[in-house]
Amino acid sequence: MRKALRWLLALTVLIGTLSTAGAATAAPKLSASLEQGGPPSPEAAPGTTSTDTDIKDRLLAIPGMSLIEEKPYTGYRFFVLNYTQPIDHRHPSKGTFQQRITVLHKDVSRPTVFYTGGYNVSTNPGRREPTQIVDGNQVSMEYRFFTPSRPDPADWSKLDIWQAASDQHRIFEALKPIYRQKWLSTGGSKGGMTATYYERFYPRDMDGVVAYVAPNDVVNNEDSAYDRFFRNVGTKECRDKLNAVQREALVRRAPLEKKYEAYAADNGYTFTTIGSLDKAYEAVVLDYVWGFWQYSLLSDCASIPADAAHATDDAIWESVDTISGFSAYTDQGLNTYTPYYYQAGTQLGAPTIHFPAIEKKYIRYGYQPPRNFVPRSIPMRFQPWAMADVDSWVRHHADHMLFVYGQNDPWGAERFRLGKGARDSYVFTAPGLNHGANVAGLVPDEKALATARILEWAGVASATVQENPSAARPLAKFDAKLDQRDIEREPALRP
Repeated sequence: MRKALRWLLALTVLIGTLSTAGAATAAPKLSASLEQGGPPSPEAAPGTTSTDTDIKDRLLAIPGMSLIEEKPYTGYRFFVLNYTQPIDHRHPSKGTFQQRITVLHKDVSRPTVFYTGGYNVSTNPGRREPTQIVDGNQVSMEYRFFTPSRPDPADWSKLDIWQAASDQHRIFEALKPIYRQKWLSTGGSKGGMTATYYERFYPRDMDGVVAYVAPNDVVNNEDSAYDRFFRNVGTKECRDKLNAVQREALVRRAPLEKKYEAYAADNGYTFTTIGSLDKAYEAVVLDYVWGFWQYSLLSDCASIPADAAHATDDAIWESVDTISGFSAYTDQGLNTYTPYYYQAGTQLGAPTIHFPAIEKKYIRYGYQPPRNFVPRSIPMRFQPWAMADVDSWVRHHADHMLFVYGQNDPWGAERFRLGKGARDSYVFTAPGLNHGANVAGLVPDEKALATARILEWAGVASATVQENPSAARPLAKFDAKLDQRDIEREPALRP
């Protein structure tokens, strides 16, 4: 996973961004050509009742909303929908695209959680942790430019954090007349970043934000925090094992690249975007240590070859492939994530770390920039002010925001922090956890406080919880199928 981020132009865009943020309570008025895709007026919205038998009709009565399919799940109704969005929220007359969303409907009398992972949306029923905590409805959004939610033709300059936040704002305005109770936004990793950006640009929409493991790369070319992290994470024994396997994979580049060549041929993989199999190979290997800590626990170090220098080529290959994935930097592996890498190279930023355990003669490229992972036909220009703006806003204006990080997650090395202007907001770290850290993994006192604040923000905290936060518990029972707690795993070095 790679993270993401000139001056006269920069100033112009920033002023435009701030001015739109100041008008955050109102979506840009759509032209006549888009009125059919706009949200209904509150006066025209159906009356709110606790009856949900007509929820499909009510959803489909929203202009621009269409049904893809409905899937059954006990206790809920689950809809996969398309919603008509402007390609450019600043100039809505310039065309539209269909954005895929899902609705996990419980009851209009319950609060609603607005979720995005920042990538594609799952079309199967699933409940995020805050949804279980508040026993509510859940609206999930596919991030713009992830297929099929991509304009055709695609104007990539319209893929930025403000446009995506405006997508969420219009969806919220469309659904709020039906789901009138409190709303929370949430997401993990890039989704946690997305929830934070949404709050920065439209701070009056949500009643609370729960952002999980959200990276915050304020200064793109200053990444020393990651080097410090890798010097200290876990135990020396585990770090030494991982470093040894990573080094050995580069020492054995020639035989393992022959294996890679055969693997690519067998699977029809190509390397046009990154430029060569050699570049792809090194990128996968350099992701290895990062990928381990992102997705594994300290206890998983037992599965790492103990004596890398004497391990077989197959053992080195298998360990690297299991953690980093040799398909990740093929054209086929990169294609799905082109929107992410575009954003990493234009706004979000991307990490660069050093490899003190590997002699320089074995490293030809180092951490490659996002530009290497996006087709050259797509222009990119980095905007260094974008993340600094969000970071400053969070420090000075965060209100009802909760950030959860994992102690052993590399992405937490550069995280969101709160300043004196923050109100009723928190940053917690789950001990020993990775990129899958959540409220349930916090120490007891912080877990109870976080749960109590989520319930309060959602308007469903009991009098007992309001008086004694330590009594806070999720309102819905855990459902092993619906409440999957596995990490939303992407290839290494994607948030």
